[in-house]
Amino acid sequence: MNSFSIQVASSKHLIYAEEICKMIEESAKQRGTGIAKRTPTYIKQKMEEHKAIIGLSSSGDLVGFCYIESWGNKQYVANSGLIVNPKFRGTGVAKRIKRKAFEHSQKMFPGAKLFGLTTSLPVMKINSDLGYYPVTYNQLTTDELFWRGCQSCVNYEILQSKNRSNCICTAMLYDPGAKKQKRWNFIKKSRIYARFMELKKKRMSRKEGVRV
Repeated sequence: MNSFSIQVASSKHLIYAEEICKMIEESAKQRGTGIAKRTPTYIKQKMEEHKAIIGLSSSGDLVGFCYIESWGNKQYVANSGLIVNPKFRGTGVAKRIKRKAFEHSQKMFPGAKLFGLTTSLPVMKINSDLGYYPVTYNQLTTDELFWRGCQSCVNYEILQSKNRSNCICTAMLYDPGAKKQKRWNFIKKSRIYARFMELKKKRMSRKEGVRV
C-alpha cells in the first residue's frame, strides 16, 4: 500500500488551499460537468473547522482532498469536492479519503443523513461500498444554500428546468436512522447504469440545448 497520510485537515494545511482550488477547477473541466467552484478562503475555513480530509504523500505532496458541509439544520451532511492529484490516481486513495470523510462526518454529525450528487461511476462505487444507495432528488436537503452551490455547474440550466427534481447527477443517500440499510449492488448493475447515464445525459442535454 502506498504510504499516504489520510487525515482530518487543520490550520497546518492552509498552505495547500490554492492548489486544492486549482485541482478542483481542473477536474471539473476534464469531466465537463459540475464540481462546485470554491475559493481558497472557503477551503481554509473548512480546514480550520476540521471539516475537511486531506491526503499527503510521504514527501508532502498533495494527494487528494474532500470537505464536509452540513445542511438543513445539520440533518443532512455532504462530503463534497472529492479530488485526487492525477499523479496518484489508481492508487485507491479516493476510497480512503471518502471512507475517512464518511467516518468523520458521523462523528461530527451523529444521526445526520449523508448524501451526495455525482456523475462519476467510480465515486458511485465507493459510495455504494459505504452503504449509500441511489435516491430521487426530493429525498435530499431542501436547503437553498446547497442548491445555490450548483450554479457553477455547466448543467445548472437542466437542474433549473426540472425544478430541482432531476439532472445529470445521480443522488445517493446514507440514512443511519433506517431500520435496515438498503444495499445497492453496484458491480452487478454498473454496466446497465453506465448506459442509462449516457442516454440520460444525451436526452437531457438535447432537450435543454445544454452542451455536456
